[in-house]
Amino acid sequence: MTERPAEEDFLRQADPFRRELLAHCYRMLGSVHDAEDLVQETYLRAWKSYEKFEGRSSLRTWLYRIATRVCLTALESRGKRPLPTGLGGPGAQAGDELIEQPEVPWLEPVPDALVGAEQADPASIVTSRETVRLALIAALQHLPPRQRAVLILRDVLQWRAAEVAKVLGTTTTAVNSILQRAKAQLAEATPHEEDMVEPSAAEQRELLDRYVSAFERKDIAAIVDLFTKDAVWEMPPFIGWYRGPENIARLIDTQCPAEGPGDMRLIPTWANGQPAFGLYMREGDVYRPFNLPVLTLSKSGVTHVAAFFDTTLFAKFGLPEVLSR
Repeated sequence: MTERPAEEDFLRQADPFRRELLAHCYRMLGSVHDAEDLVQETYLRAWKSYEKFEGRSSLRTWLYRIATRVCLTALESRGKRPLPTGLGGPGAQAGDELIEQPEVPWLEPVPDALVGAEQADPASIVTSRETVRLALIAALQHLPPRQRAVLILRDVLQWRAAEVAKVLGTTTTAVNSILQRAKAQLAEATPHEEDMVEPSAAEQRELLDRYVSAFERKDIAAIVDLFTKDAVWEMPPFIGWYRGPENIARLIDTQCPAEGPGDMRLIPTWANGQPAFGLYMREGDVYRPFNLPVLTLSKSGVTHVAAFFDTTLFAKFGLPEVLSR
């Protein structure tokens, strides 16, 4: 029987881990574009050294070690990727001037299909929706890279402290200390559990249907009714963020270029384990990409929207370049 060439054998064994490695790199970097590049770098490094792989750990663990080191090296020359709420400034009012900062490396959403977050299997812990939630990814950006790596490896991947210490070239005592500091800092940046109660499937469908209807009609009164009293709206690369239903609705009323019913169309998708839409704006006889809102829902309504104005994301989500009327 002819043996497989080393390259073919490597790809056959390593390819099944690609999506979860992308999720891992995304958690570390906060960018789907950067994560894809670093997964490619991980596979290139792994392939080059595959013949030296002695099987002392599983191939999956070995790939995660390489990916983590690749991410930490990349983070040495890159700053954190915030959302506007993470910049430390106060909330804005709808009448304030819109200030755009395209030079900021903003946090990016990730399509569920790329990281396996659409899977319902509760055993798929490394690609479960909870581990790629937008609020968690935004909070992770506040951690120094090594703290970020330790928290992800220990709490998401459930690695032992000794395994993490080997990746980082440190001691188990140091890993446990780093994890404790990371958890304390993360607790300050993430919502409380009671604020994260999600609606049932039927309630979610009803709320999302109302959301689409309100926006496609540009019905300001209906938009007010969608949001909880402390809801937040933000839209990178604009640095302002807006709290409260009336403030959010007034922003959409005065700043959104849609003039009335029929000027916007919303195509449903999923990002970070959360409902999202490709929002298109009418331009002559067609609709073109405008922004990509990612929604956080509670039983009381929409609690948060991050509307990403980077229209290059539409291709990542498999959304059309243009819609006909």
